[in-house]
Amino acid sequence: MFRLAAFFSVLAQPVFADFSPVRDRDSFLDLLADRQLRHGVLGITIAVLPDGEITGRAVKWDLTGSWSWQDGYFCREMDWSGIEIPFNCQLVEVDGNRVRFTVDKGAGESATFMLR
Repeated sequence: MFRLAAFFSVLAQPVFADFSPVRDRDSFLDLLADRQLRHGVLGITIAVLPDGEITGRAVKWDLTGSWSWQDGYFCREMDWSGIEIPFNCQLVEVDGNRVRFTVDKGAGESATFMLR
């Protein structure tokens, strides 16, 4: 079976990357204000909206979901055109226009997106 975690993970980060954690909801929303998260190679475009909604497309299929900020983590659940992506809280880190999400509160796989 196709692992969605693998689909949303990205090649290893360069050694020189200098990611800093995003610690609170307001900083997270400021970072994403009027912008989208994109990963061109995987064909993913995601909008994380202030009202708790997630919308986007991944490999030409719609992506929807909801999110909240809990104890310093971005927590979300999504649906990828009928495929459930279960609830998970993620560490969010930023380096310029790059945002890295690491599942399981920073203990799991990571995916890095560009802010556009």
